[in-house]
Amino acid sequence: MIEKQLEKYFLWAVASLGGKAYKFRSIKQSGVADRIVCLPNGDTWFVELKAPNGKLSELQKFFEQEVTGLSQKYACLWEKEQIDEWLETQRLSRKSS
Repeated sequence: MIEKQLEKYFLWAVASLGGKAYKFRSIKQSGVADRIVCLPNGDTWFVELKAPNGKLSELQKFFEQEVTGLSQKYACLWEKEQIDEWLETQRLSRKSS
């Protein structure tokens, strides 16, 4: 699955949870995650989507460390199966809230 297809599937997954996935591009800082996801339970995620053969740049790795160090939620997803796992985790999280 190419990155564009992965993004389309991810948008569907987020919408199925009742959430929004905003495309994000920082003007001043490279490496910021592709998407900011807002879910109905109040969770906000920074999500990087990559094609299966894609690699995180050093700046993307730094961004991940920076936001997780601030106790923010971050995910990097390479495959449809990872999106499905992320989706199921979010569904379970909603049920336990």
